[in-house]
Amino acid sequence: MQVRELMTRGVECAQPRESIARAAEQMKKLNVGVLPVCGDNGKLVGMITDRDITIRATAGACDPCETCVGDVMTPNVVYCFEDQDTASAARLMEEHQIRRLLVLNQDKRLVGVVSLGDLAVKSGDANLNSEVLGQVSEPALPRR
Repeated sequence: MQVRELMTRGVECAQPRESIARAAEQMKKLNVGVLPVCGDNGKLVGMITDRDITIRATAGACDPCETCVGDVMTPNVVYCFEDQDTASAARLMEEHQIRRLLVLNQDKRLVGVVSLGDLAVKSGDANLNSEVLGQVSEPALPRR
């Protein structure tokens, strides 16, 4: 099965120059905790999460109306392509301990997102689901 068969399409993006307050409003409206960040050319440049806003901005006493998404986003995003098989997408999630994987087309434009839930509900592969869930949920060692 290919990723395009179970990904969620129509993903909304944040812009690097918009405020984190605007991104947080968008997250609230969409009831999500993560937004891909796309540049003017529509290409993926990063991802911003509610955790990025909290840890990198709020904890640093940054003004949410003055702080840009590009200042607190995660720039190096793990992604897959829509024509990849779901097993390879699951391996990426395991390796990087992530619950969501952005999906690009061959022009490297964002076309969707595949989540751990998508794999669990739509793939029909119980072994794959339990293995990925176990690896993604494994606690990371704290940085000291």
